[in-house]
Amino acid sequence: MSDQTRMCGTTVIAVKRDGRIVMAGDGQVTLGETVMKHNAKKIRKLYSDKVLCGFAGSAGDSFALLARFDAKLEEFRGNLPRAAVELAKEWRTDKSLRRLEALIVAADKDNILLVSGSGDVVEPDDDVIGIGSGGPYALSAAKALMSHTNLNAREIAEASIKIAASLCIYTNENITIDEL
Repeated sequence: MSDQTRMCGTTVIAVKRDGRIVMAGDGQVTLGETVMKHNAKKIRKLYSDKVLCGFAGSAGDSFALLARFDAKLEEFRGNLPRAAVELAKEWRTDKSLRRLEALIVAADKDNILLVSGSGDVVEPDDDVIGIGSGGPYALSAAKALMSHTNLNAREIAEASIKIAASLCIYTNENITIDEL
């Protein structure tokens, strides 16, 4: 896939604070240097609305992974860490899945995890994680807000995405926010 046809962008941030998990994602979808959509929904609730999942990368690849991840959650009765590890193993070893270009961030009431196609399952040390082209901007903003304010998880996630949107050309302010 050339850089001209690759889906770029996205910002998703997950924040855990005071027993609440909040995930926020921007709505912009780009193809090369063209904005194709302004209000995409990049966050979904899975497993009877007990797991929040956000994705970055190619839309088709992301939806394929979400379907597999949902099946893993069902298989392991909502055990998020186990489902994430099993998805990462399958993603890494399956020839058709190996080509998928996406990242997933998943959260339940106890965990926030990043799952990648290279076999990574990462739990952040500080209850916040960002993915996508604007992920580092949102992550930096969220970490600062976590350390230096009393804002709640929703306020931190929303402010972080807005800061990322002001810096990253692949991130917009059409924000979807969901929480557990």
